[in-house]
Amino acid sequence: MMSNARCSRRRCVVLVIAATSLTGCAMVISEDGTVATCPPAVDYSPEFQARAADELALLPEESAIIAMLADYSVMREQARVCR
Repeated sequence: MMSNARCSRRRCVVLVIAATSLTGCAMVISEDGTVATCPPAVDYSPEFQARAADELALLPEESAIIAMLADYSVMREQARVCR
């Protein structure tokens, strides 16, 4: 019987990469009236994202790098909302 863990993992990788590519940077006015600068987010080409997904798929399920990329995805989403 074949496991579908690799398929599920690839889907997770693709979602992380897609989420990271949807962010940007801008300045906003915070609640106290001061100007806040949103953190910059790097734009990655589709080819680079595909390469990253392929490399990530080679890592073991419990890899610390996978957990770190999930955190990075959250930070990029926060930067997008900040914009």
